[in-house]
Amino acid sequence: MKLAAIDIGSNAVRCQISSVLNQNGTVIFKKVEYIRYAIRFGEDVFNTGYIGDYKIEKFIKLLRALQLLIDVHDVDHYMICATSAMRNSQNAPQILERVYQETGMEINVIDGVAEAELINKVIYNFLDERNYLHIDVGGGSTEFNIYVNREKMASQSFEQGTIRHMHGRDSEELWNSMRNWIETNSKKYHLSRAIGTGGNINKIYEIAGKAGGKPIFRKQIEEVASQIASMSMEERINQMLLNPDRADVILPAAEIYLSAMKWAKLESMIVPSVGLKDGILHALYERNHPERFVIGGIG
Repeated sequence: MKLAAIDIGSNAVRCQISSVLNQNGTVIFKKVEYIRYAIRFGEDVFNTGYIGDYKIEKFIKLLRALQLLIDVHDVDHYMICATSAMRNSQNAPQILERVYQETGMEINVIDGVAEAELINKVIYNFLDERNYLHIDVGGGSTEFNIYVNREKMASQSFEQGTIRHMHGRDSEELWNSMRNWIETNSKKYHLSRAIGTGGNINKIYEIAGKAGGKPIFRKQIEEVASQIASMSMEERINQMLLNPDRADVILPAAEIYLSAMKWAKLESMIVPSVGLKDGILHALYERNHPERFVIGGIG
């Protein structure tokens, strides 16, 4: 069986197609295809309130291409979820209707709580008995979750993300709200480690030379951020080989991760390289095969 997940974020659209394998009763998702396209809906929405016509046309073409890819891979089930930019766009209803009329594809616009719940489906496998602060930074929103003994105890979504921050579409009040939430819950649950998800922390982890599930330390994140900050955009692209749409948002993302770790007084973070698309795959499997829902891992 094959499943496909499409994540329409504020910065990029991601599509992953995975085969579902059963290893002695344990379900494994093996990646078959992965595509990422920098649509940058957030640039439009957080500045004007609307998604512009040019990006709408690009988006329709992209979905048609993904639809063909899903078809040639003989995908059994797929799900499309859109997050912060789409839920904040004033012309989202018209876009969703046009997508359905022209492609037959239905897009689920999910709120921050639902987004966190989907990511929770894959984060669980990477937790142990420690008390964790989960930090998921996207282009338009940031989700925080508290885990104690692998059980989620608290969760909060903030309309703060890399594109919002880069364009100055956040506020001191918002930063204070995030800080108060983290400091309050850090004291309440005695947090000991962070777990980070999102494309930017994955890239920071890679630049720091980390691998094999080893934690990255706050000081190392600061060192990578300092290295990137000392380089021009051209140097980031040509020397560090960052994609253009990663090169400009990675520092705003680092600031959010580092601020959250500082407020929680955490010195280390694990980075499992999973995200919303992986949670969507889990949800799809759970929906269609609840009687065999034992998830073992992601490949």
